Amino acid sequence: MITFKNMKSYYKYLCMIALAMTGVSCKKYLDVVPDNVGTIDYAFRNRNEAENYLFGCYNAMQSLGTMQYNPGFVISGETIFPNDLQDNSSVDPQGFNLVRGTQNASNPTLNYWDGNNGGQPMFKAIRKCNTMLENIDKPIDLTPGEKERWIAETKFLKAFYNYYLFRMYGPIPIIDVNLPITASTEEVKVKRAPADSVVNYIVRLLDEAIPGLPPVIQNQAQELGRVTQTIARSLKAEVLMTAASPLFNGNPDFSNLKNKDGQALFTTAYDATKWDRAAAACLDAIKDAESNGYRLHAKTDLVATIPANLTDSLREVLNLQTTITDKWETNPELIWALNYQFGYGNQEYYMPRLTAGAAGNLVAEGTIAAPISQQELFYTDKGVPINEDNTWDYTGRYGSRVGDADNRFYIHNGYQTVKAHFNREPRFYADMAFDGGVWYGNGTLGNGENALYVQAKGPSSYAGPKDRIRLNETGYWPKKLVNYLTIYIDANMTWSSFHLPMIRLSGMYLLYAEALNEQGKSYTEVVPYIDKVRIRAGLPGVVEAWTNYSKNPGKFTTQDGLRQIIHQERRIELAFEGQAGWDLRRWKELQAVMTRPLQGWDVFQDSFVNYYRPHTIITPVFNNRNYIWPIQTNNLTINDNLVQNPNW
Repeated sequence: MITFKNMKSYYKYLCMIALAMTGVSCKKYLDVVPDNVGTIDYAFRNRNEAENYLFGCYNAMQSLGTMQYNPGFVISGETIFPNDLQDNSSVDPQGFNLVRGTQNASNPTLNYWDGNNGGQPMFKAIRKCNTMLENIDKPIDLTPGEKERWIAETKFLKAFYNYYLFRMYGPIPIIDVNLPITASTEEVKVKRAPADSVVNYIVRLLDEAIPGLPPVIQNQAQELGRVTQTIARSLKAEVLMTAASPLFNGNPDFSNLKNKDGQALFTTAYDATKWDRAAAACLDAIKDAESNGYRLHAKTDLVATIPANLTDSLREVLNLQTTITDKWETNPELIWALNYQFGYGNQEYYMPRLTAGAAGNLVAEGTIAAPISQQELFYTDKGVPINEDNTWDYTGRYGSRVGDADNRFYIHNGYQTVKAHFNREPRFYADMAFDGGVWYGNGTLGNGENALYVQAKGPSSYAGPKDRIRLNETGYWPKKLVNYLTIYIDANMTWSSFHLPMIRLSGMYLLYAEALNEQGKSYTEVVPYIDKVRIRAGLPGVVEAWTNYSKNPGKFTTQDGLRQIIHQERRIELAFEGQAGWDLRRWKELQAVMTRPLQGWDVFQDSFVNYYRPHTIITPVFNNRNYIWPIQTNNLTINDNLVQNPNW
């Protein structure tokens, strides 16, 4: 719960603690504060100190860059992490273990309400923002323009932190202003606000913030990562899409969730107008983004880092591979990312060992794996699901095939691997590493013959399991989260970091397509926004692909069929970016994903026939109550106005 006891101590030391924790390159606050003078007045005595406090308000957001603590990543069906390693000190397994049914109300994992067990204290972040707004008039040397922008940034951050809590917990208390130190016990016992009220509050904050934010960041060297109008409009669209989706729009599972005074926390009647509101916000964000120069990352953007003599086929894959790893400053698709640098201490958990030196030195742990079901999510090269493609051998997909010259850009020539790895869409080869798969990077680019490739069968292979410390349990690695410019030779690594995306333009196109389809619009209005993403991915458009190659050629002509296409497109396009878990929740489809065993290949086997045998690694434990987080039980004891989420 939100605890306000010890408020005097909180106010006294909040500023010093918050600013000491920020990762911004500003004046070190603790170097200039005399003993026992960490007061709010001191924090806002002038522009410089107030700016430091503003950057402190950003801190909780920037701390979300560690994927192992992102609920949208660890509970998505995209990844598996072993729970029996002899040494797992490098990765905290508690978030990954949630798929094993380890969540509980007495001590919740990824507790973003209180800030425990991998979760950030979001209510504390909201209090920081409130403090910033309460004291913004104190610095006498703050210009009117700066004041307007700082207020807008703070309101955006408040909106984001409330949104993060909302999509995890549903209805939450709205703390628009901090309670005074003299607040009574009863005043401190806040209650949860209805879901629609929370959404309207978040949207109001964003609407108030947008006019005061800059359209773009002009001084990227100093201000990259600060909020813009396009970011705020895009977040507003995402908030309204979440509110319109089945989890929060007419969900009968929440019909009995009420405050103790009988106030219903959900309106369980379906409201179609929520999709209208969401669609309008999506279109507004897209228009704003495009007017400010955002566009999809294209092959021509590779000129600075990719040799000019590469074939178009390879250039297609590398374009997709660099869509999230290119520098934020020059990436035209990246609307919003975290300033957190995703490099050393992150990328090595997603990459296989590719050389004898790497295998001998056991670098590139590669312990965060993807299940076979994630591999099978990607389309064929015809742009339709593998079980729908009338040209693809779905029933024989686990048979043997040897790489040849025609496939040398994707499968090593002469290497025996499974048929399922052939004739897949470019995003499959850009996003996933697998046994026999070509790995461009590490200083080697060319025609496919001289590129590195993954050898993963058994302990004798470079990438195979060597011990119970550095083990990939499935034989698939999320290559998307490794910059191709990251280089390792034996045990020496040179990391090329990147900013983890929060919102990309491709995701906005697919959100808008989803909203239009839920409004009941004709596929002729919906499909163009899906096709923007597909064509960039080297695929035919929806109508062409399904008409010519699908066993269900009319799928796109029905609302339900087009819904399935859009959902799968989002899961593929945004794979491994921490989005799939949130999408599957709001669609109320996560339970269906989690009712299937998560499988991998038998990675301890050296021969083809023994290696390529699917076996179950985890049988997920998930039911309706897991769609939203439990509030820690102790909070309900301290604050008897709080009510618990259903079935916790």
